[in-house]
Amino acid sequence: MWNERESPLRIEKRFEFEQYSRISKFMGKIEKLCKERNIYPNISFGKNFVSLSIFLDDKEISDTEKDFSKEIDKFYLED
Repeated sequence: MWNERESPLRIEKRFEFEQYSRISKFMGKIEKLCKERNIYPNISFGKNFVSLSIFLDDKEISDTEKDFSKEIDKFYLED
């Protein structure tokens, strides 16, 4: 589940990994999706995690942002 935050308004999620090699594959899929959807979240990662924050332009999450976050969730579950 993505968490909604304020100041600034955003949604964010942390994905945990047991193997660093999975992070690279996951990030590659995110990169392609960002280019396709023209949405570029803030991304941080470490040895066993990837954290994403999507900053919102409106006062609520749009369908575009919902679809984007659902696609990322699918990528995580595929591996």
